[in-house]
Amino acid sequence: MPPKKQLKRKKPASKVSATASSKAGSKKKPPQRGRGSSKQTTPTAVKRKIQRPRTSKQFFALPDAQQETFNRAVHVIAKMRAEGVSLTQTSREFGLDPRVVRARAGSALRKTNSGRYVARTSDKLLRVLVIPSSQGLKEVAVRGSEIASKIAEYSSAVQKYLRTGDSSALKKFRRLKLMDEKGERIKLLTDLAELQKLGSAGVLSFESLYRSAA
Repeated sequence: MPPKKQLKRKKPASKVSATASSKAGSKKKPPQRGRGSSKQTTPTAVKRKIQRPRTSKQFFALPDAQQETFNRAVHVIAKMRAEGVSLTQTSREFGLDPRVVRARAGSALRKTNSGRYVARTSDKLLRVLVIPSSQGLKEVAVRGSEIASKIAEYSSAVQKYLRTGDSSALKKFRRLKLMDEKGERIKLLTDLAELQKLGSAGVLSFESLYRSAA
């Protein structure tokens, strides 16, 4: 009698080990930071931008020392343009580093092929100037060297009248239209009686056309 054939029993499908399945199913989680931890930025990664005010609101938001520095930088540009002197020399006259002037008023400068900085023929820098009004001195913000030059010329005409009584230089300012930073007309006081009254009261005895932060 032939021996009975043994039926091969099918092996059950192998189960993936718990270790393997846990590795396959699990994803690496990023390390968690503590509650108090935060990203730390190195000092070199943070660059403090030097503010170059473009509006009177930005200008007056600066500390007084920065307002004064900005005004001095604008003075440097004006003198360079008028007298053709170097950036280094003029900056020193106003107690500034040339790099500070370039940072505050660089748009008004042009670098020549020789590497020398010269003032452009005009600029659009903000200026906060002081002019007389019937109530006394008032501040007016303008953009650009051309408008600032006109106001400086007007101021000189006022001072000439107060010193000598000659009002001829004031005549052309009676109908001159100048606009402030907001596009509103700047009213220049040309009434001789009003100017004389302010001058007698010592209101117009100011040294600089530019607003002082002091």
